[in-house]
Amino acid sequence: MSHLTGKKVAFVAVDGFEDSELTSPWDAVTEHGADAELISTEGGTITGKNGHEAPVDVTTSDADPARYDALVLPGGVVNSDTVRTDEKAVAFVRQFFADGKPVGVICHGAWILADADVLSGRTLTSYPSLRTDLVNAGATWVDEEVVVDQGLVSSRTPDDLPAFNAKVVEEISEGRHSGQTV
Repeated sequence: MSHLTGKKVAFVAVDGFEDSELTSPWDAVTEHGADAELISTEGGTITGKNGHEAPVDVTTSDADPARYDALVLPGGVVNSDTVRTDEKAVAFVRQFFADGKPVGVICHGAWILADADVLSGRTLTSYPSLRTDLVNAGATWVDEEVVVDQGLVSSRTPDDLPAFNAKVVEEISEGRHSGQTV
């Protein structure tokens, strides 16, 4: 039995996600025994910027953060910019921080954290163009392959996926983090 057996991980994305930033962490958590569900602003199927299609399990209107043990936010400029404008997605993300649950963000996925107002006093990384937005939202931004801050795992680009995936699995395995609250 793997150390994520019995855990449920939410992935939030829309059309335009960075394909590998959804598929690689998804494979990592499910290979370790977790169940993964895709949450999006609309039902049906979403398509990544490179053509990967993924079926939506639940919409942001119907998603309940209490059903999940952790959250992963893949990047992609169009994906991240669209997700952060959905009020229900923002509230969904904010609740993971309020509950102290692990959250993984990669590349442009960190944008939604600024809208969720959960970055004050936090340290993270992202795609470099987000630096000013994240600092203005109260974060300390660093240029590192992977950063872990009390259950918040962040990475910069698809090149960082091996390190990102390992830390996401580790943080989900550890469970809730008292420092992961807003």
